[in-house]
Amino acid sequence: MSPIRVAVLGAGTVGGQVVRLLREQSAELTARIGAPLELVGVAVRRPQRHTDIPADLLTTDAAALVAREDVDIVVEVIGGITPTKDLLLTALRRGAGVVTANKALLAEEGPELYEAADASGADLYFEAAVAGAIPLIRPLRESLAGDRISRIMGIVNGTTNYILSAMTATGDSYEYALKEATRLGYAEADPTADVDGFDAAAKAAILASLGFHTRVGAADVHREGISGVSAADIAAATEIGCVVKLLAICERVGGDATGAGASVSARVHPVMLPKSHPLAGVDGAYNAVYVEAESAGRLMFYGPGAGGAPTASAVLGDLVAVARNRVAGGHGPRESAYADLPIQPMGEVPARYHISLDVHDRAGVLAEVANAFADAGVSISTVRQEGTGRDAELVVVTHSAPDAALAGTVTRLSELDVVHRVTSVMRVMGEQ
Repeated sequence: MSPIRVAVLGAGTVGGQVVRLLREQSAELTARIGAPLELVGVAVRRPQRHTDIPADLLTTDAAALVAREDVDIVVEVIGGITPTKDLLLTALRRGAGVVTANKALLAEEGPELYEAADASGADLYFEAAVAGAIPLIRPLRESLAGDRISRIMGIVNGTTNYILSAMTATGDSYEYALKEATRLGYAEADPTADVDGFDAAAKAAILASLGFHTRVGAADVHREGISGVSAADIAAATEIGCVVKLLAICERVGGDATGAGASVSARVHPVMLPKSHPLAGVDGAYNAVYVEAESAGRLMFYGPGAGGAPTASAVLGDLVAVARNRVAGGHGPRESAYADLPIQPMGEVPARYHISLDVHDRAGVLAEVANAFADAGVSISTVRQEGTGRDAELVVVTHSAPDAALAGTVTRLSELDVVHRVTSVMRVMGEQ
């Protein structure tokens, strides 16, 4: 067979590993594919920094590289939206397969890429875009294609999971745990994308799109980060048998037996999760995704969610799949957005809240607080009060209610004369 010619965009932490594996495992990859893979170019910004890559492969002209007619597959691991989108569109429009790890690009500009791939019959694979080395995208696109998924819920950001795990284990503050995560290399110098939930929201958009056959963009995902999580929140979760996790939650909501009338909810926020839940034991920088489907039941995917070698493993898996398709003269699965379900506003999502209040320790306070919940139509599940002299701490856990009603109740509580301040608000998952 003629060689399948590959261009790689980027030779950083992930790209460098991809290039190394392509060169070191050439014979093995050829045997798996049925044709040799030939690396014909690597686009980088500073060629002088990449002394481990043959100089004749290096180029600073990424646009010229992806436009080459002899390049069959483009592997993109540079990230970002601009100029990455235009580079991949160039490759797809001339029929080259694309393998990408770029979750932000897919979450924001995915439809244009999918349409270009469909128009030319090219493959677009992106296993590495969500949860690193964990095989997740292909099971959702292929293995579960005959099932109806009801929920996808997961820990999809290793940095935030490391920070929350450290806070749980040590009782340290968020600020201290973040500093340690940065020192150890788990957090970037600018951790905004991770700790404010942008990274997880992009991944949630991809998972919701795949799981519910609906185009869901990053802007459709409700997003909250972990910077507001305190040591007191962690301790409060422990008291009720929970741990705090930043979860991406994607759900099919409502609808009849045929699926008519359903909508999609996609959100990222901290959650008090019962310790009995399979995701509760996922600590450190690991990722895990929990899928619930009508026929398959409950499935768990777990493993390293980031890092050069794990992510490169997912990229190479996609590269082999795309190369095999070219050898066979076909292509892989296309985008499936036939359902086109509406996005459920966050305010309509059913939720339970754990609310901590500093209040006056005197008669009638509990009644006023209870009235605020009753006025909003929110039912209280449990109440705990601890006196501290003239003041007291009041902890309320609600039954399920629309998120907007619960948020409005918190606002109303903060306005009561008997409430000094609302010290903590967090959603709780699990049974009533």
